[in-house]
Amino acid sequence: MENPQNLAFVLALACLIAAASVAAKRLQLASPIVLLLAGAAVGFVPGLPRVPLDPDVALMILLPPILYGSGVGMSWRGFRANLRPILLLAVGCVLFTTTAVAVVVHYAVGLPWAVAFVLGAIVSPPDAVAPMAMLRALRLPRRLILALEGESLVNDATALVTFSFALAAVVSGSFSAATAALQFTAIASSEILFGLAIGWATLWVRRLADDPRAEVLLALVTPFAAFWPPHLLGGSGVVACVTAGLWVSWNGRHLIRPATRLQGYFIWDLVTWGVEALTFVLTGLQAHSVVEGLAGEGWQRPLMAAALVCVTVIAVRFVWVFPATYVPHMLSRALRRREQAPNWRSPFLLSFVGLRGVVSLAAALSIPFMVGDRAFPDRDLILFVTFCVIAFTLLGLGGTLPGVVRGLGLGRDGLAEAEDNKRAELAARLAGIDAVLAGLDRAASEGAPKTSVAALRRRHNDRRRHLGVSADERTDEDPVADTSILELKLVDIEREAIDGAYTEGRLTDEARRRIEREFDLEEARIRHAAASAAPAVDELAVSDEGEKETSTQSP
Repeated sequence: MENPQNLAFVLALACLIAAASVAAKRLQLASPIVLLLAGAAVGFVPGLPRVPLDPDVALMILLPPILYGSGVGMSWRGFRANLRPILLLAVGCVLFTTTAVAVVVHYAVGLPWAVAFVLGAIVSPPDAVAPMAMLRALRLPRRLILALEGESLVNDATALVTFSFALAAVVSGSFSAATAALQFTAIASSEILFGLAIGWATLWVRRLADDPRAEVLLALVTPFAAFWPPHLLGGSGVVACVTAGLWVSWNGRHLIRPATRLQGYFIWDLVTWGVEALTFVLTGLQAHSVVEGLAGEGWQRPLMAAALVCVTVIAVRFVWVFPATYVPHMLSRALRRREQAPNWRSPFLLSFVGLRGVVSLAAALSIPFMVGDRAFPDRDLILFVTFCVIAFTLLGLGGTLPGVVRGLGLGRDGLAEAEDNKRAELAARLAGIDAVLAGLDRAASEGAPKTSVAALRRRHNDRRRHLGVSADERTDEDPVADTSILELKLVDIEREAIDGAYTEGRLTDEARRRIEREFDLEEARIRHAAASAAPAVDELAVSDEGEKETSTQSP
């Protein structure tokens, strides 16, 4: 395509993403499903150019910000506390799935062992984007969310390293399990150290920069700085990128300035939303190319392989998750004393949430066309099976996920936990206001202006009284919500007055923009305060009306 056509396609793609996202919200459907279907539908439109997904674009452009953003949004304390189930899923389950798929396609489809392991490694990692994009809207127990988030941070590294080993075995014709294990350990440990170094260095460089715009720009560069060097040197880059995100998540609260945080929230939210949406649309656009690749062959073998692999990846996860959940409790008395084994509903959902995504597709597309002087065995078959697994898990499992959560009753458990967390949050907020009031008493004794101290004391006493009533479960009163509704109406009234003054020529453009920014910040503050003080059952509904935050920590 020529440059004007490229530009037109980019603009059309942006419009498609916006339209599909709005449609998903209006129809109350998971946006990844709508985006995937929209991309597939456009891909089959006659006359439109094909849009091949370059694996380097997927792995080196789309994946780093997704992984880094997930690392920043992940609780380091939660990750550390749930390290055992996370590693059992992200390493153990991925390797188990790889082996099971390889065995099935070797004996049932006739793929050579090395090629079978290539396919197994490709389809083994659950996606880092799709499940969390769907689960954000569902009220689930925190530990379940932490396990799924932690798995999604690490499993891509296990799968991509295993894939590289299997690919090397196809090329060389030999494989050593001991050598592969040593290489895997070396890659993981070196990437952890590199990710820590990148996270530490970028945070301090941003601190020294002392410029919010420059700091946000450095934050956008960080995932690529962490991912690219290890990936280009033969590693995965995933572990380094995730480690850098976790480091920033834990240490950023001390080193990132408030002005940078405010800008970072909005910019990073737009970047991650755009990258995630683009990922699903581009995946859907590959459907036509994948089908064309098998047009000259019979369909019986590819369809049988796709059906077998889909069943295998789903069944194997159930086979792995339940023993991995209960066997450690059976073997360890210390673990039984420390925590109670979960009931069957949590491991069932962990087993069910095995959606595949862009990493699998990018790995499949990166398979070389030739091995020496011969074509790579069954490359088109691997591509077709990979796309079928992605589509089946995303549409089949993802489409029924909300119903499964409701059927298991996990939403009720999550709501009860959320209510406990909300009570603890309100208690912490009240303690914070008490500390402020004590600070005002000290300031008054040290000679601070009496008028200022009195005004601030009235303001914070009002805040404490309102929050105290909201925290009191014996009353249905919610003064914070009532006050917020009234404040928003007053902001609108003041906006209209200022707009009238500007229309009449009594305000300059600069003054109007300055006042408008103050109104915007005030409205965002009011909506955020209302969402923070709202009961757990109403929290999501309130926050949806204002700015939606996808992370508690700015990158």
